[in-house]
Order: sequence, then structure tokens, then C-alpha cells
Amino acid sequence: MGGRRLAFVAAIGGGWYRGTTVRIYLDYNATSPVPAEVADAVSAALRDCPGNASSIHAFGQRAKAVLDEARASVARLIGADPAEIVFTSGGTEADNLAVRGIAESRPDGARPAIIVSAIEHEAVLNAARALHRRGWPVTLLPAGPSGVVDVEDLARALDAAGGHPPALVSVMLVNNELGTVQPVKALAALARARGVPFHTDAVQAVGRVPIDVRELGVDLLSIAGHKFGAPKGVGALWVRRGLALQPQFVGGRQERGRRAGTENTPAIEGMRVAAEVAARQLPSEAPRQAVLRDRLERGILERVPATSVNGDPAARVPNTSNMSFEGVEGESLVIGLDLEGIAVSTGSACSSGTLEPSHVLRAVGLPPARVEGAVRFSLGPATTAAEIDRVLEAVPAIVSRLRARGRARG
Repeated sequence: MGGRRLAFVAAIGGGWYRGTTVRIYLDYNATSPVPAEVADAVSAALRDCPGNASSIHAFGQRAKAVLDEARASVARLIGADPAEIVFTSGGTEADNLAVRGIAESRPDGARPAIIVSAIEHEAVLNAARALHRRGWPVTLLPAGPSGVVDVEDLARALDAAGGHPPALVSVMLVNNELGTVQPVKALAALARARGVPFHTDAVQAVGRVPIDVRELGVDLLSIAGHKFGAPKGVGALWVRRGLALQPQFVGGRQERGRRAGTENTPAIEGMRVAAEVAARQLPSEAPRQAVLRDRLERGILERVPATSVNGDPAARVPNTSNMSFEGVEGESLVIGLDLEGIAVSTGSACSSGTLEPSHVLRAVGLPPARVEGAVRFSLGPATTAAEIDRVLEAVPAIVSRLRARGRARG
């Protein structure tokens, strides 16, 4: 870190972190910092709610009340019935429960096709691949240069299935790398007309855009609490009432028999508070973050030549910008910004540490140079205009140095 000593403490009041170096966090799509009121709620639940929600004594009933209140808060955030909320350990488990649970639920043991988009999170893609190894055909829906799935492509995939309706269609509501919003309502309507269950991974959408599961017309929807301020390790799957779903964990009858295991009461209490905060802030935060994101993009495009924005500029969530810097390795830019106290990423945090380029950017047809030079900026409730201006001061100089180094090596 260039000899600098970085000391961090949890924020009290404004800003998420304070220390000897000012830190700017623009990686909310990887995970969101936990607000003080959420941390306080988790701490109180750890201290004051020791019972098991499956127990019938007073301690257990108090824990059950915490779960019931959290179920109601999460349901309100997505326009659902609380009885349809299944608590999980996070978005990955929710995706696996949806994809594998639907595929394995058929009483006849048949293994019809599974249709997923090529730009899904790896939790969905790898769940589908695991089923494919066991005999389920898998169809990948393409996404065009804008990073948006075409409704006609799904229609063709459904037609190709002929007299054997697919087991499931899964298309994410918001892409984690590009921020593009998929036409899930239209896609789900096509699937419903064929009697095919439809799942959407809404991990990057919940708390960032308004969601009503009834209006979307989906059958299952995945949630990860840590994307909107809850602790890591808690999430949920919304399952439309009456839908058959094979549990992936066997054991007790928790979560109405859909997910065995003692519920993580403190983390779920944290997700309750985070859901309530997100619902309260959404009407003002979405337009505010869109203004800051646009300010960031305009500033970079004006100050840094040979730079481009990836994905559809309109059909996306307000907090996300994916940009490519010609002649620069994205990882080097991430490191350079980190040395300046600015946290961004090259894409999905779940794929960090791999040597493979982004499957999302490749799937939308970006040339290798743009894929290699891509960086994702994702904003959140604590992001300020002053922080965006600081990023705009840092990026041009870092990119210039990296390009000069690259030319020298060449």
C-alpha cells in the first residue's frame, strides 16, 4: 500500500468508513456496508433472542415472532405474501433451491429442458450445469450487445421444445455486472402461457428498483440480504403459493418444509431492518444515485479518451456503471484506484481470483480488449457528489500511467 498505514473503524453517522486515509466505496454490487441500525438490530437479537423458533416455550415463540416480522418486511419489499417467503443463507442458496428444486420436483421423474440466459450469475449457471450432467438438457438464451435478453429468443426456445414443455425458465431481473434490467414481465408471460415455471434472480434488483412479484408474473424470485444492507449469509426465495419445489436440504420441517435447518434469527432480524430501510429510501435514493452515476460517466468520458460505457444506457438500475478503458487491464485499474482509497471491481465478486474473463461481457459480444479493460462502479446510499468528484480526479491520472506503462512494455 505504498507505505501508508490504513486504519478503519465502523462509521458513526456520515460515511461508511473512516481512518487515516479517506476511503470511497463504489462496490455495492459486490456487497453493501451494514448501516448502524441494522448492526444494532443484529446485536440485540444475538443478546435478547436466544431461543429456537421451532420451540414452543416463550424463548422459542419470541424467536418465531422475529422471523414472522422479518418475513412480513421482506414480503412488503417485493409485493408478496409473507407465507411465500423462504429464508435461506443467501442468494446462491436461493438460486439453487429454485433451479434444482423445480427441476427435481416432477413426480414422473422426467428431465425436460432448462432455459437460462447466458448472462446469469454463476449460481444459476452452475446449478443448471449440475443438472445437465445428470441428464437435463440446458438451453442458453443469448443477450445482445446491449446486455438485454430478447423476448423473441425465449419464444423460439420455447417453440423448439415442441410437445415437451421445459422444466423451468430462469432469467435474472438485473445483471450484476452491467446493471441491465431484463424484460422479465414479458418473458414470464411467455413462459406462463406454455405452463412453464419462471424464476428470476433479483439479487441486484431488490432495494434498488420497485418490485411487485404479482405484476412481474414470475413464480420464484431470489433475494440476497447483503446486497441491500443486511448481514452476509442471509437471503430468501419467494415461491408462488402452490408451486411444487423439492427441498435441497433434508432435516426438520422449518420454512414450511422447503428449507430444513434452524433459522439464523439474528441475521434474519438484520434483513428485516435492512428491508425496511431500503423500502423507505428507494423513492429518493434511486433518482439520486442515477444523477451521481451519470455525473461519473460523463466526467470519465470527457476526461479519459478511448473509454466506453458497456450495456444499455437506459435499461439499467440507477447505481451501476460498467466502463471499458482501452489499453488498460481492468485489474490494474482496480488496484490503482484502491491505492488511492477507492474501491471498485472488474465484475462479479463471486468470480474474483479466477483468470477467466467475464462471461457476461463475452456473452454480449464485446471484443477482448474491451472485456479486458472493463471496470464496474456501483453506488449506494452513502455515495456523495464529493466522492464522485474525487474519483474523477483519480481515474485520468491512473489510466494515463497504466497506458504509458503498457506502451513502454510494447
